[in-house]
Amino acid sequence: MERRLKFYGWGVEDTGLDNAERDQLFRFVAGRLGVEPRLSAPPQAAEIALRPPRIAPPAALAGLLTHEPYERLLHTYGKSYPETVRAFARDFANAPDLVALPKSEADIAGVLDWASGAKVAVIPFGGGSSVVGGVEPAVGDSYAGAVSLDMRHFDRVLEVDATSRAARIQGGILGPAIEAALKPHGLAIRHYPQSFEFSTLGGWIATRSGGHFATLYTHIDDFVESIRTITPAGVMESRRLPGSGAGPSPDRMMIGSEGALGIITEAWMRL
Repeated sequence: MERRLKFYGWGVEDTGLDNAERDQLFRFVAGRLGVEPRLSAPPQAAEIALRPPRIAPPAALAGLLTHEPYERLLHTYGKSYPETVRAFARDFANAPDLVALPKSEADIAGVLDWASGAKVAVIPFGGGSSVVGGVEPAVGDSYAGAVSLDMRHFDRVLEVDATSRAARIQGGILGPAIEAALKPHGLAIRHYPQSFEFSTLGGWIATRSGGHFATLYTHIDDFVESIRTITPAGVMESRRLPGSGAGPSPDRMMIGSEGALGIITEAWMRL
């Protein structure tokens, strides 16, 4: 059985410190700070009351969208300290109304088309490792509701060009899965952010990610050859080859766009 991500903090369920270890750590820190330790048990999905979804999808999209409580909880927060504090306080007031789980670009386009007409906000979700508030669907009252669009099914290396040392990779694939797929070819992406285990290629590109060795060649910018993005206005795909020096690069719009301009479905990456 595949292990699920924690909805209230880093990593997967049933990992981390046990109660005795937590008690020892809390007492150590409390002693140094001169305060009384107060252990707080991690939240459980069953004890959190979520507001009912404010929106309902059309029948054609019903199979792509879910309001299952765990999914809504998982897609409420990233992994910053303030978000973790709010999760432990059982504050999930901004949980998305629905979570979309598309399996194709047509699915994504369908969700965006419906959302545009229904005044629904759509927030892209890769691994949920954002520490800058990029995941929380806090969209205000100007929208009828919010959908978190999860890219978990876009998880493959589609093509490897060994001669050029490049690969066409889907946006929802996690770091370790990229390395595993490239290893038989004797290649690696060599991009290792701290969130490597639980973050995605599309997320790296959308957040203009830097790796552990980012003083030189491990900013994600340096590896992107071309990007394919699904936007509310249609598909935007840059040309991989030949290289061009004519005007602004369309890829630079998407690199660092934080998901505001569209959903990155795949990219050609230098290896």
